[in-house]
Amino acid sequence: MTIDVLLNRLLRLIVPAVAVIAAALAVVAVIDRLAQDNAAAERRELVARGDRLTALALAPGSALACLDSGAGEAAETACEAAVFASPQSTAAAVAYVGARLRLLADAKALDPAGDSFAATRRAIELDRYGIAAHVLASRDLCTAERCGAFALLADTNALKSNMKAQAFDQYVSRHTAAWNAPVPAAAPAPAAVSAAPAAAEPPVKAAGELVAHPLSSKYTLPSAASIPAVSIMNAEPPLSKAAADALAAQSKAEAKADAKPDAKPDAPSETRPEGDVPMPPKRPQAPRD
Repeated sequence: MTIDVLLNRLLRLIVPAVAVIAAALAVVAVIDRLAQDNAAAERRELVARGDRLTALALAPGSALACLDSGAGEAAETACEAAVFASPQSTAAAVAYVGARLRLLADAKALDPAGDSFAATRRAIELDRYGIAAHVLASRDLCTAERCGAFALLADTNALKSNMKAQAFDQYVSRHTAAWNAPVPAAAPAPAAVSAAPAAAEPPVKAAGELVAHPLSSKYTLPSAASIPAVSIMNAEPPLSKAAADALAAQSKAEAKADAKPDAKPDAPSETRPEGDVPMPPKRPQAPRD
């Protein structure tokens, strides 16, 4: 076998091997590129989850921001009252800390050497109000001596102390009395308060005004049908003889009472002002026929 023949055979073997190796390298490159893309997508998803939790904590009226940062001793009491203001706010705080723990675990699995969520890790290590210790003990069955989540943290002293002292249960017991306190009745509106006495007071009667009283049952009033109709267009009927005599006698008596026999005559006309004419005495009305 000559050397040329041997070289040809080697070339025939080497070329397919090189092609296979090149294809394998290309596949590995593609796989590595896909892995990098997947890691980048997962990292972006973790960042988006962290941003959503931060936005939830910073929402107006939310007390979850008290669990992420140290506001100082001056705000500690107010933060405690806000976090444990009601069973709903306490449950929201527990769910929020649980979501932070899952985010920290996912970030650690994606990048073991990195520390992309240092602020979240520090908030879990501080463990205000023992909420993180309560979540790990109830969800992961952790104890102060053994807990897999301790590997995610650099300082676990606060978590271990809160687990031993059951700090979260103490905070809940402290605020349970306020949760169960009866709700005070709402005060009536000012308009209703001012209107009620006015409706109850009797109407004020003016001086001399007649006050209606119920009529006794022993009296019987005539009906409207029994009263004859009266028209102002017709002349009045003439009086009887007895009524005319009585009216004449009454007129004479009134005339005698008005007369004054000892009255002095009026002053001379020259002393009166010009145009002042004395009025004649009123004559009695004549009796009707």
